[in-house]
Amino acid sequence: MTNVDVMVVGQVARDLVLQVDEVPDAGGTAPVRRRRELLGGKGANQAVGLAQLGVRVGLLGVVGDDEVGRTLLAQAHADGIDVASVIRRDGTSTGLIVDVVDAGAHWRYLEDLPEPVLLTEADVTAAAEALTTARAVVVQLQQPSAAALAAARLAHDAGRLVVLDGAPAPEAADDLLATAAVLRADGQETALLTGREPTDAADGLRAARDLLARGPSLVAVEVDGAGNAFAWPDDEVFVPHSDTTTVDTTGAGDAFVAALTAGLLRDEPRDRLARLAVAAAGATVGSPGGRPALTDAAIAAQVARIPAG
Repeated sequence: MTNVDVMVVGQVARDLVLQVDEVPDAGGTAPVRRRRELLGGKGANQAVGLAQLGVRVGLLGVVGDDEVGRTLLAQAHADGIDVASVIRRDGTSTGLIVDVVDAGAHWRYLEDLPEPVLLTEADVTAAAEALTTARAVVVQLQQPSAAALAAARLAHDAGRLVVLDGAPAPEAADDLLATAAVLRADGQETALLTGREPTDAADGLRAARDLLARGPSLVAVEVDGAGNAFAWPDDEVFVPHSDTTTVDTTGAGDAFVAALTAGLLRDEPRDRLARLAVAAAGATVGSPGGRPALTDAAIAAQVARIPAG
């Protein structure tokens, strides 16, 4: 494995995206207006976004020993991702996520992600060198708690930047948050952590401040339909969503995490860091599926569409 700046720990799956005018009732049919088959899963999406942003990135996840797994690894390699740490699990079929999105940008996921395509603590331990030599490690908290905690602890104990994405399981929450430099949570995840989903900017900032007290030095909390609250021990800012047409919100959070991590490694000023993360999410919602498209032009266009605070 070559040296990388960021290791992403998370899901790798085949994404099948079906865009329809409306989802039919039971017994009905609907024509598919657009179909996309992609490298997907939260881990892979974040790694793609980081690579698009010019970051040297590696991926720790699991695929099967099938043709789909081989194809996804080839796509990841073509995207500029180091896949040396990705596990090919014998006797396992690669995970599948079906994203059905209607004309109103409402999505429905069908997921075939059985236990063998999730990371184990042993998988993480085997990748210890990669996790302790990267400058930052991004941990997707939809992975099993033992694996997520092992990855976060390895990186934290090696003095690396630990970025947590999601809501830890209750039994591991305190231990995971104690390892984190950064926590990113959407509205539902924030509710799992704090007991209440934020409904406006003030709510979001309050939740972010509360979560700071549990260990991280930066917390980013989404307020659904409004924007994102960012809190540091000595500062806070709320950045509205960019003014852009939403086709599918799938992957917006993954693009956000990628841009936030890249900005932290580049030591971007706080206000610019926050706006770049929100802009990256905005650059992803205009097409169906979770794959980001984080070109300089796309992000600049989205920054220009973020209302002034």
